[in-house]
Amino acid sequence: MGISIKASDEACGAEVTDIDLTKELSNNDISVIREAWLEHHVLCFPNQPMSDDDLERFTLYFGKFGDDPFIAPIPGRKNIIAVKRTADEKVPIFADNWHTDWSFQSQPPAGTCLFGKIIPPEGGDTLFANQHMALDKMSSELRSKLEGKLAIHSATIPYSPKGGYGDKDREMGRSMDIRASDEASATQTHSIIRKHPETGREGIYGTFGYIIGIEDMDTKEAMKLLIELSAWQAQEEFQYHHKWKKDMLVMWDNRSVLHRATGGYQGFDRLLHRTTIAAYGS
Repeated sequence: MGISIKASDEACGAEVTDIDLTKELSNNDISVIREAWLEHHVLCFPNQPMSDDDLERFTLYFGKFGDDPFIAPIPGRKNIIAVKRTADEKVPIFADNWHTDWSFQSQPPAGTCLFGKIIPPEGGDTLFANQHMALDKMSSELRSKLEGKLAIHSATIPYSPKGGYGDKDREMGRSMDIRASDEASATQTHSIIRKHPETGREGIYGTFGYIIGIEDMDTKEAMKLLIELSAWQAQEEFQYHHKWKKDMLVMWDNRSVLHRATGGYQGFDRLLHRTTIAAYGS
């Protein structure tokens, strides 16, 4: 029996079964998964009791490890971070704004792998927004405003010492080991509309938050356009709502989707282990 892939009935996402990720995969299995990943943008693999070794091995099937700044790796590992929240934690939910991972880097990660270790009985869904679909359905008027524009990306809003996950956040007792730094103020430009490096399909890349401006555009004018864009690109019709279960692996294509965390599980622990897949060809 081969791998089974069942597409969701939403804007992206598919479930992959009839495969054991605790074992080494064949070249054919890897090829099938990669093809499905590029087609559906988000893949979930239920019932996979993976170890950290398994998670790292799976990640490396699809590229090198990405560079994960500002968050310390878990003890004994260089490439796995813990996305966690304790039952009594009071700080805001981590990563609850729309974003694509580490878009402020010169070569942002192609993908992210997230594995559910402790999953609360309710809440904690992850939302994804298909940015190829968002561009395809965009008005010609809005698209004309974005064509040829370079967005200015930076980690300063969340990860500078005075940012959302900065010194004050640490004092409030966040359980994640976030290391805010002045390095977060660095900037990097990327085209707002760009072609996917593997499929060639055009999509929107990034959103307001990591995007802090538009090159050669007045700040107020840029903010107005970015707010208009962000209101468009994460609409319900472009979304996939992912519900987590223990021992579930999810991998997504950062070049194709935005994502955000949600809450709704106060009083319960939540723990996931995460790796990133380096930029294609790096």
